[in-house]
Amino acid sequence: MAKRMPSTFVPRDIPQALREAVNRTHSSWHSTLLAGLEAVAESDPVYLPDLVRDDYLPNQGRIFAAFSQPLQAVRHVLVGEGPYPRAESASGFCFMDGAVQELWSEKGLSKRVNRATSLRNFMKMLLVADGRLSVSQTTGDALSGIAQQAQSSSSTMIQTLAELQDNLHRHGFLLLNATLVYRAHVPPAKESRAWEPFLKTVFTSLAEHAGQAKQALPQLVLWGKIAERLSVMPEAASFPQDVSEHPYNLSFIANPQMQRLFAPMTLLNKTM
Repeated sequence: MAKRMPSTFVPRDIPQALREAVNRTHSSWHSTLLAGLEAVAESDPVYLPDLVRDDYLPNQGRIFAAFSQPLQAVRHVLVGEGPYPRAESASGFCFMDGAVQELWSEKGLSKRVNRATSLRNFMKMLLVADGRLSVSQTTGDALSGIAQQAQSSSSTMIQTLAELQDNLHRHGFLLLNATLVYRAHVPPAKESRAWEPFLKTVFTSLAEHAGQAKQALPQLVLWGKIAERLSVMPEAASFPQDVSEHPYNLSFIANPQMQRLFAPMTLLNKTM
């Protein structure tokens, strides 16, 4: 028996603003993202129309910015909790704060990086993983010394967030959030539930591509409780997974699992 659709659901009835946002992504994702939005609409027919009439972040058509990474290039799916709650910062990429340009200052990390708690702790974890910092001393003089080295004329270290993002993309990261939007009046855990059908569609496409290309499934890197819920989703359960606390927790800096994962990538070094 055919599945009965909710009476208010019309296939492919996706708000124009979201269709336009899909068109800004890499073409390899277009059919997947539209199918994912249809799945959201089928699950809750009023969610997407209500969303586009509301104030949400990321704005300026950046809601699907993470999908600028071609589907066939994805080797890791990094899943955070949700967008930064600031218009300038919510870039559409997991933990990539759009307000950040320079990574370093004279005294350590730049003021913008320090304000973006998750990015700050990720940077410190990378410095520990690279052996540049001791896990017992990631502030003060130790960090100031690293910053001076990073900004020296002979430095091989990256200088900007854009370079860090490029390095992540070069290693095949899809920088995704479990909750694709932030609204001040909606709890992130509730918002994330609405996007689960969308994420199921994304994982299904990644698995199908891996099967067709005879490649290993991408590795899921799940940060925080909301992202961790995805680990048991049937469409994602077969993917290799690394799960950790969210980077806004200080304990993330010393997480040995994250250090083992990221150390070989040397993300803080310029691409030679």
